[in-house]
Order: sequence, then C-alpha cells, then structure tokens
Amino acid sequence: MKRIFLFLLTNVAVVVVLGIVASLLGVNRYLTANGLNLGALLGFAFIMGFGGAIISLLMSKPIAKMSMGVKIINQPANADEAWIVETVRRFADTAGINMPEVGIYEGEPNAFATGAFKNSALVAVSTGLLQGMTREEIEAVIGHEVAHVANGDMVTMALIQGVMNTFVVFLSRVIGYAVDSFLRRNDEESSGPGIGYMITTIVLDIVFGFLAAIIVAWFSRQREFRADAGAAQLMGRKQPMINALYRLGGMQPGVLPQSMQAMGITGGLGKLFSSHPPIEERVAALQNSQAQ
Repeated sequence: MKRIFLFLLTNVAVVVVLGIVASLLGVNRYLTANGLNLGALLGFAFIMGFGGAIISLLMSKPIAKMSMGVKIINQPANADEAWIVETVRRFADTAGINMPEVGIYEGEPNAFATGAFKNSALVAVSTGLLQGMTREEIEAVIGHEVAHVANGDMVTMALIQGVMNTFVVFLSRVIGYAVDSFLRRNDEESSGPGIGYMITTIVLDIVFGFLAAIIVAWFSRQREFRADAGAAQLMGRKQPMINALYRLGGMQPGVLPQSMQAMGITGGLGKLFSSHPPIEERVAALQNSQAQ
C-alpha cells in the first residue's frame, strides 16, 4: 500500500509541477483562435514528455529507498554485509565508477540499481536473494546491477522514455485537432476545441501510450542482455551469471515499483511489455557471447 501511495503521490506532484512550468512558459496555450500553434504544442509536449522522465530520474533513488524500505549499509553490521559492500566496491573499481550506495531490503528474490547519475547510484539486493543463492550467484547479480550503473542505463532509459512521451503528447493532439476540424468543417460559428478533439486526444494518449511502452520495454530488454554480459566481464567468466539466471528462473521474483523494473534483475509481465527478456534467451545470449 505504501508503494502505491508513493507512486501516485509522485506522479501527481510531477504533473502539477510540469503544468505550472508549461503555464509560466505559455506553451500550454497551443490551441488558438487561428488554429493549432505547432511550435507551442511542441514545447508543451517536450516539457510534459522529458520533464516527467527527468524528474522521475532525479527522484528515483530517494523514492526507491522509501518505497522498498531499503536499509543503507553505512557501516557493515556483520560479515555478510561487509562482503556485499566489498563486492560492490570491487566491481565499481573495475567498472571505473564511484562507489554506489549499497542497501538491503526485505522481500522476495530480486535486486536493482537506481540513481540519476552513475557516480551517485544505489545498488540494493533483497533478503530473499541473499537467502536463496550461493555467494557466487549473488556476486553475479551484483555485477549485473553494477553493469547497469556503469552503462548509464538509468539515464538512457529516462531519455528514451522522454522521447516516447513527447511523441505521444504531440501526435495525439495534432491528430485530435485534425479529427475535430474535420467533424466541425461545416460549423462556422464554433470556436475552440470540440468534443471530437477531447475524445480523440484521450483515446490516442492511451493507444500511443501502449505503443510507446512496447518500444521502451524493447530497449530495456536490450540493456538487460548488455548488463548480463557486463556481469560476466566484471567476474572474468560467464558461468556464474548463467547459474544465477537459472536459479532466478526457478524462483518467484519480488515485485519492484514500475520506475525501477527496468533496472532490476528480473521482472515484467507479457513479452511485449516486459522490461526483461525470458531467462532462456538471456542464458542463450551469454552462452553465445565472447566471455569465458
């Protein structure tokens, strides 16, 4: 319930902030008496599209800590925590990035990386993962998450999401205006957008939103293949990552908030909308890779 509340609160706050920014810049007045102002609409679409993605990226780490109840390991309390921190440190040094924050959270097997910048990221693993895997497999999963950070996947996915959002907002309103103009072509006394514009825009926001989600999910799956390969490179061999994937395939993965699913080790429902490829495809890609 806490995760749902934080997700809704965050999205409402983002929409309010972006609405205020668009109003201050005047780009929300793209419908004029003379027709559709494409320049203003493009500005509005850009703010709503990229603004939401960038704000979500900047808020990703604190939201992850709160929603997942992540316990940050500032001072290891036991040998296991010390080992996790040292493993992240070793991989971060090898990958050439600053040491991420390291955390543990209660939950089913999963792990994730998040943060707006690769040199101030967070890598977190679940208690279920620590209890259900061997140390070598856990090491591979941590390598996978560090590879996400080193590859800049958080920023990459935010930019891709921003591009898709911008196209959705822009195209739905252009087509909505065209449909409305066609329906009211003989109505000389009408002014402002009609019901045709509003209905078409809402429907296309939903339809294009689904199409955009499919495209974003495809990019996310490609980043997963790359992170798997990155884990194999960090460890010097690919078998531990393959073993970890097989192990994950037999587990019930923990659910991550939508904003972090692409940076987890597992997740996603439905192949087209899944942020992660099927385990068997990931294993096959690793087995065919150049890693030892």
